[in-house]
Amino acid sequence: MERARRSQPVVTDRDLERARQRHRPPSDADLARVPVPSTPRVDALPQPVARTPLDLEAIAKGFDVQTGQPAFKANAVPGLLIFISFEMPEPTLARLVDQAARARASLVLRGLVNNSLRDTVERVQRLIGSRQVSVQIDPQAFDRFAVTRTPSFVLLQGGAQPRACGAAACFAADQFALAAGDVSLDYALEFIQRSTPRLARDASGFLGRLKGTGS
Repeated sequence: MERARRSQPVVTDRDLERARQRHRPPSDADLARVPVPSTPRVDALPQPVARTPLDLEAIAKGFDVQTGQPAFKANAVPGLLIFISFEMPEPTLARLVDQAARARASLVLRGLVNNSLRDTVERVQRLIGSRQVSVQIDPQAFDRFAVTRTPSFVLLQGGAQPRACGAAACFAADQFALAAGDVSLDYALEFIQRSTPRLARDASGFLGRLKGTGS
């Protein structure tokens, strides 16, 4: 033990002073020269190659990514919503995007891909390409219309007014029709036409656009 104690180096005040001089803390001038990281810019993320660029702020806030408007609001004309998921087969997604563009329907996603805004933008870009189609990200919409599977199709009556439902908003059951299943948009609209007579004319209008016979 005595031998081990004697072999230990003795640290003097001079040693401490030399260490302080060699490893002195940075001065205010040194710190001022260090660049401060800037706040990440959402608008610097890759933009889709589309006729109307996607609004990245809108994606983050759950708005319509094409118009920047709230996803659901009162409208004089009927609305057609297609609830999708990126877990769906690629051929099904591609078909629904093409049909949504022709019928002027909106695609609705539950949330962000991998909980990442960047991944979501890139995935949406690959999905819609150059087609003119509205994309909405709104997890509450799935509850609002009792959507439990994808794809699901909601035809919302023109002039439908949302009402308070707890902390959220919803529509009365007689203001919309829901069809669900791995079917095409025209099949879903024809089903709504047959099963919901009060919305048959609205469904017919979207069918006309889809088939190129409507305005």
